[in-house]
Amino acid sequence: MKLSCEVLKTDILIIGGGAAGCFAALSASQKPSIQIIIVDKTNIKRSGCLAAGVNALNAYISEDETLDSFVDYVKNEFNDVVREDLVYTIAKRLNEVTNKIEKMGLTILKDESGNYVSRGKRSIKINGENIKPILAKAVYDRENIRVLNEVNIVDYIIKAGEVIGAFGFSISEEKVYVIYSKAAICTTGGAAGIYKPNNPGFSRHKMWYSPFNTGAGYAMGIRAGAEMTTFEMRFIALRCKDTIAPTGTIAQGVKTPQINGNLEEYVKRYGKPTTINRLYSTVMENVNGKGPCYLKTQGITESQVQDLFKAYLNMAPSQALSWFDRKIDPSKENIEVEGTEPYIVGGHGASGYWIDTNRKTSMNGLYAAGDVAGGSPKKYVTGCFAEGEIAALSALKDIENKKLRIMSQNEINKKIEHLEKFFTNESQFKVEELEEAMQKVMDEYCGGISENYGYTYKKLVIGEKRIDELLQLSKDLRADDLHELLFIYELIDRLYVAKIVIAHLKARKETRWKCYEQNRDYPEKDDTNWRKYVNSIYKDGRVNIVFRDLVERKEVYEHKN
Repeated sequence: MKLSCEVLKTDILIIGGGAAGCFAALSASQKPSIQIIIVDKTNIKRSGCLAAGVNALNAYISEDETLDSFVDYVKNEFNDVVREDLVYTIAKRLNEVTNKIEKMGLTILKDESGNYVSRGKRSIKINGENIKPILAKAVYDRENIRVLNEVNIVDYIIKAGEVIGAFGFSISEEKVYVIYSKAAICTTGGAAGIYKPNNPGFSRHKMWYSPFNTGAGYAMGIRAGAEMTTFEMRFIALRCKDTIAPTGTIAQGVKTPQINGNLEEYVKRYGKPTTINRLYSTVMENVNGKGPCYLKTQGITESQVQDLFKAYLNMAPSQALSWFDRKIDPSKENIEVEGTEPYIVGGHGASGYWIDTNRKTSMNGLYAAGDVAGGSPKKYVTGCFAEGEIAALSALKDIENKKLRIMSQNEINKKIEHLEKFFTNESQFKVEELEEAMQKVMDEYCGGISENYGYTYKKLVIGEKRIDELLQLSKDLRADDLHELLFIYELIDRLYVAKIVIAHLKARKETRWKCYEQNRDYPEKDDTNWRKYVNSIYKDGRVNIVFRDLVERKEVYEHKN
């Protein structure tokens, strides 16, 4: 297959059309003279983590909360190792961006006094099935935003250490895109599908995180030599068994406790009921023979049952459909819970690009926001909006009087040839076979479900070797069409992310976040030596680990070295 080439030029290029990407585009478009291109490998109307909707905004500063109490909450949940400056600057914008999305048309539930209806201390209820179409419409309404749907960005274009654009291919036309920009904002989300999932075979994509978020933005940054942070803080969700539907909908919606197979409330035995401990305690109860574990819904009212059905139909319809199909009445039968496979995500965990307070990465010309940006967990939807806005405003300021730079035609031709070779390769393997092998390696050697999330240094070394072998095999895969080419690149991106995850797990010699980072060689937290960030820079095929000091909430961090 021969691919044609289209060259585009813009002021700001946004890679990824999810929550952060759309909000970044809208924020940058406030300056009419600025031209923006937003690129998505699917369609911004239903892409990213909000594709199926959401039933709450889980990061909001309510009347009983302050900016400092929000930062304290995030800091305490993650045992001090977070970027307080990033969390603080997000917190300052949470209510403002909430107001903006409501004005775009999002329904936020209100009580008789006109106040938002709370779902928790920092959470408000919404009717959010259409949140992504609302964002997409707002984007399409801006004359200075161009949307490229069904285009997969492969790598950044780099000149003298500066990101000057990006390179990708259409999945619907036989075409390559070379897009030059004065600034690029990466908003591609985190990575699912790296570990063996809860459900095998046909149902393997029934998971907590969007299965279409494959770590592309991470991988592009890794290959380009950007500094990355905290990949050892994997995120593992506690979910309803099999459907992998949210447990918070029940736990916060009808205020139910977690109980074990003996009907005992167990979470407090393991410490404070943090997000991490709700998961860890469930794993340990099962390990100790006290499972299965449940959310206690027996005895809730008929009104509460109906509320749960409505909530799930608005966000995770598989749970409501499962109850219908199996004739389950939550008021008469408790709901079993389990942990998911690990995900790499900077919105619930802290994995991602190492950024400064203005969301600049360590590479000139490149910014990051949302799940792809590291250091600040508990962002949720509104946090991603806030970071998209911060990155856009920072980019607008930095591109004043900046000129576009381009690469030579010879360099373009080499990139096209690299893509086209996948159509002529000969390989004895298929993408799915290598993907399954990767997931098996990560599960068994790098702390997956089958290992109750624990790992040892010796196992990580084996996992590292096998991931390198799979990465080498992936370069010889064959694509018969553009869709298969997309799958190949998704696999390659996941393998690069897996490589960095392993390096970070090896580097942190303690267990700071139970299950998320369950180091069996060092099972205890070590505040004396490990209250710091584990960062990495990939160069010449090697992962170089860098340690960074903690950044406090009112510091303005800038890259210095």
